[in-house]
Amino acid sequence: MAAEYETIAGRVETEIEISRSRFLTRLERVGSEDAARDVIATVRAEHPRARHHCSAFVIGPDSRVQRSNDDGEPSGTAGAPMLDALVSAGLSDVVAVVTRYFGGVLLGAGGLTRAYRASVAGAVLEAERVRRGLRAEVSVESSYEVAAQIEAEARRRGYAIGAADYGAAVLQRFGVAEPEIPALTALAAELSAGGATVSLGEAVYVDL
Repeated sequence: MAAEYETIAGRVETEIEISRSRFLTRLERVGSEDAARDVIATVRAEHPRARHHCSAFVIGPDSRVQRSNDDGEPSGTAGAPMLDALVSAGLSDVVAVVTRYFGGVLLGAGGLTRAYRASVAGAVLEAERVRRGLRAEVSVESSYEVAAQIEAEARRRGYAIGAADYGAAVLQRFGVAEPEIPALTALAAELSAGGATVSLGEAVYVDL
């Protein structure tokens, strides 16, 4: 799997007009194919009078799931160029829906292809990009005094700081890239004089 990839922070909505046709674009961050299809259905419900709700989405750290739909436009003139805009931007876990309100002027296959690609490319430019990386959850149990030192050093090193549980001891959670696990383990042992307990959890993707 990819160690890192890029997605978007949240919803983006843009609109362009070409030869009196309006192209309304929505980009949303999604984590699954079902979630992407839910967004498409939502947009369709919000614009019942529009004839076309073309879509494309890319899902997964390796962009393995790629789907597109022309939704009644001539084959290959909408979904494919929209998908190309997402892939070219290097984004994943993103769905794009372009709603077209026909303005009475035929654009032709070339015009439609350019319009749908430009709609998504323009929305991508408006989006805040977020990097995601594969991080292992490392739990460290130690005394309160040692926990404060570990957290300070973990922040300095750029580890992701997760939730902590406070009881007789402190159980801290950190998101750490796999090559950094031995360094965190050594840090906990050094600061606690060997008294800290370190356990390794499952690796998951997190926003960096």
